[in-house]
Amino acid sequence: MEKGLHFTICVLTTVLLLRESSQAGEEKDPEVLAAPKPESRGAGEGLPTLTVTTILEDPYVMVRGAELEGYCMELLAALAAMLRFQYRVKVVGDGQYGAVAAGGNWSGMIGEILRREADIAVAPLTVTSAREEVVSFTTPFLQTGIGILLRKDTTSQDMSFFHFLSPFSKETWTALLFAYLLTCFCLFLVARLSPCEWNEPKNEENHFTFLNSLWFGAGALALQGATPRPQALSVRVIAVVWWLFTLALLAAYIANFTALLSSGSEQLPIQTFEDLVKQRNLEFGTLEGSSTFYYFKNSKNPIHQMIYKYMEKRREHVLVKTYQEAVQRVMDSNYAFIGESISQDLAAARHCNLIRAPEVIGARGFGIATAQ
Repeated sequence: MEKGLHFTICVLTTVLLLRESSQAGEEKDPEVLAAPKPESRGAGEGLPTLTVTTILEDPYVMVRGAELEGYCMELLAALAAMLRFQYRVKVVGDGQYGAVAAGGNWSGMIGEILRREADIAVAPLTVTSAREEVVSFTTPFLQTGIGILLRKDTTSQDMSFFHFLSPFSKETWTALLFAYLLTCFCLFLVARLSPCEWNEPKNEENHFTFLNSLWFGAGALALQGATPRPQALSVRVIAVVWWLFTLALLAAYIANFTALLSSGSEQLPIQTFEDLVKQRNLEFGTLEGSSTFYYFKNSKNPIHQMIYKYMEKRREHVLVKTYQEAVQRVMDSNYAFIGESISQDLAAARHCNLIRAPEVIGARGFGIATAQ
C-alpha cells in the first residue's frame, strides 16, 4: 500500500514537472513571443486594419534590418495612434510613384489604390492635378519644389575677367547703360536750352557739350567729381537725381558682390534651368514617370518644353529608376538631376561634393493618397 502511494506521488510530480517545463519552453519560443497575447489582441479588437503602400526613398522610407523606418513611417504611426487604426505596410511592387500608362491604367502607388490593393499611400508622393482626378489627397505634410542637383567639380570654373559683372544680371546692366545715356542726353539738352550754361552767348560757347555730359555722368558712377560742373538750376536738379541713383546703385552692387564672394556662387555657371539648357557639358534628367517629368511635359514655358523634349528624346539614357540611382549618377558622371528640392538639399548635406542650383520652380507638396 505504501509502495503504491509512493508510486502515485512520483507520477504526479513527474507530470507537474513536465508541464512546467513545457510552459517554460513555450515562453522561450520566438514564435510564441511573436504571437499576440490575449490582452493585446483584445486591445486592438474592433479596430480597422488598413493596407498601406509606400516606396523606398531615403529618408522617408528606409529598410533597417527586417523593418521599415523613416519620416513617413513615424508619420504613419502617429496617425494610427491618433485615429485608432491598425495597418500593415507593403512596398509598391513596380517601384513607381504613379503615372498614366499608354493604355490609360495607372502604375505605382496610385495604381495599387485604384485596384484596391492598398487603402492609402504614405510616401513622398507629390500632389498633382492629374492624380487628384483619380485619388484623394490630404493636406500636404511637406512643401517642396523642383531643383537641380549638381556635382561641384562639374560646375566650378576659374574666375573670369568679367566676374565683376556677376552681381547684376544682363538685363540690369543693359537698363543701366540705357539710363546713363538718357540722363547724359537730358543734361546736354537742358544745358543747351538754359542761358546760364552759355559762357558767352555771342560766341555761342556752351559748357555742357554732349561729350562733357557723358564724362560728368561717368564721374558720378565712379563717385568722382568731373568738370565742367552745372551752373543752371535745372541742370543741377538732373545732376542731383543722377547722383542719388548712382549712390543707391553702388550700395546694391557692393552688397551683392560681397555676398557672392563669401558664398562662392559666382563660380557656379548653372544657376537656373535656362543655364542648364544652354550648356553642353552635362546631361540632365529626372525620375521616370515622376510628377517632375510630367510637370515639364505639361508646362507652357519654352525653357521647360526644351527640357522635356531633351529628356523625352534621350529617355532611355537620362531618365533614372530610383532617387538613389540619380544621386549616385550625379556623383559618378557628368549628370545633373532634376527633382524635389528638399531631397536634393538632404543629398547635398550628406555628400560634400554635391550642390543644388539656386533656382527652384514648381512649388508643390507631399500628401497622403486615399481612394476617392
